Amino acid sequence: MKASQFFISTLKEAPADAEVVSHQLMMRAGLIKKLGAGIYNYMPMGLRVIRKVEAIVREEMNRAGAVECTMPVVQPAELWQETGRFDKMGPELLRIHDRHGRDFVIQPTSEEVVTDIARQELRSYKQLPKNLYQIQTKFRDERRPRFGLMRGREFIMKDAYSFDRDQAGAKASYQVMAQAYRRIFDRFGLRYRAVAADSGAIGGDLSEEFQVIAATGEDAIVYCPASDYAANMEKAEALAPAGARPAAKQPLTVTPTPGKSTCADVAELLSVPLSTTVKSLVLATDETDAAGEIIRSQIWLLLLRGDHDMNEIKVAKVPGLDAGFRFATVAEIADHFGCKPGYLGPLNLQKPVKLVVDRDVAVMADWICGANQEGHHLTGVNWGRDLPEPDMVADLRNVVAGDLSPDGQGELAIERGIEVGHVFYLGTKYSKAMNATFLGEDGKPAFFEMGCYGIGVTRLPAAAIEQNHDERGIIWPDAIAPFTVVICPVGMDRSEAVKAQAESLYADLLAAGVDVILDDRGERPGAMFADWELIGVPHRVTIGDKSLKEGQVEYQHRRDASATKVGVADILAHVKERLAA
Repeated sequence: MKASQFFISTLKEAPADAEVVSHQLMMRAGLIKKLGAGIYNYMPMGLRVIRKVEAIVREEMNRAGAVECTMPVVQPAELWQETGRFDKMGPELLRIHDRHGRDFVIQPTSEEVVTDIARQELRSYKQLPKNLYQIQTKFRDERRPRFGLMRGREFIMKDAYSFDRDQAGAKASYQVMAQAYRRIFDRFGLRYRAVAADSGAIGGDLSEEFQVIAATGEDAIVYCPASDYAANMEKAEALAPAGARPAAKQPLTVTPTPGKSTCADVAELLSVPLSTTVKSLVLATDETDAAGEIIRSQIWLLLLRGDHDMNEIKVAKVPGLDAGFRFATVAEIADHFGCKPGYLGPLNLQKPVKLVVDRDVAVMADWICGANQEGHHLTGVNWGRDLPEPDMVADLRNVVAGDLSPDGQGELAIERGIEVGHVFYLGTKYSKAMNATFLGEDGKPAFFEMGCYGIGVTRLPAAAIEQNHDERGIIWPDAIAPFTVVICPVGMDRSEAVKAQAESLYADLLAAGVDVILDDRGERPGAMFADWELIGVPHRVTIGDKSLKEGQVEYQHRRDASATKVGVADILAHVKERLAA
């Protein structure tokens, strides 16, 4: 490709609404153009990146035995009504009507459609296992689209769905996909982690997220530097502290804490570590009648150490809270504690509550909590002496750096990541909802065991930029760069020697199968270099009259601080060697 024939549109400044680096640089480099909130045109330069991502994904999916198909962007609502997701999914699911008033959806994912295909076409266990995948446009009506392609409304995703006869087969299919994903992300040339993820209401342990490591990532990744353990924050287990609970040393005392309603404020006032305080979180569960009206509510009190944060995913697995919970109202709190929030605790209650204690709190002694009296806290609180031993202890909190790793191999560390892929064992959730069965070996109908596997094709380039950029622009890994090599001839329009050498090297690189672009626009060197540094092409060869007279050209990788002089006769081999490195 020659630059004069291509579409290059760079900007000196990013639009004001571009918040994160990837959004700013994609706009400045002319990779995308905003059409509406969360909706972008993929410009030629950006589309080349997307196509390279797709090609790697397609090759590895095919290699893993998956079969490509395409499912419609617009889907009949009837299928979504079968699973209940038409009503449950909320406003993120874009619902539309056709001219006859029939309901349709713009697909955010395709479990229903692919399950419908399976129940019609896969009739016997002899046809299993099968894995169908697509690379297709999706739409989620995000309430607040932001960060460019990181959280857009329209996006391209690779979604795959496996169908097996039993759990053993489904778990084998899952492992095939998990390994395929590792090959895919290895080929992208990005630093990533595969982390254990929560499986939600489906249950089980087969769920992994693939996170590109980036300081600007939205997700916290928990890992052990001394082992292979990695999990997202929702999944990472906080182990119970080792050793027995210390003996009580302090008397129970009502301590004035006027105007100090947070654990941090109380710890500062009393000159004690925040870790000696206990926070009270009040939840409620509701029992409803057939009409959905609340007939009674149960109030729950959760106790966590003052320097720890509640993990809602973990709390949602506590027996009794696993059917759904909400935060209690101020009126409910006053009714049960006789006090407003900020001074709550487990002693001197007005009405009984269900108490759940985090593992760390269960082994604390001489701790501090609210006295259920405004402006006062209790110090020297101890289990057994001042209140009964907790009858429900659970892991309720987010882990923190320095916690012991669940695999016993060291301490945990935390870094930020951007989720770009997810593999998930579904079980029979969709096959049962849609009565999707096949005839088993025993001649009886059985529900498909399913898995689903997604990669954010258009999100991945943004994640790559968040990980690979500097003050001059993008730094693409070779595998997904819009062009791998750019030839920058200085004064090509004025020097026949420069033009001839540029054209010759261009032809040689094309013949060698290298994805190369020749900048024949006649731009000044500064402007030309600035464009390609912004766009992020990883390998650059500069050809000028002065160096040619010395029998040399200049090679520079996008990460190199300066150029390297290479003999004209050696430049092709030098570039090929750097590409192979």
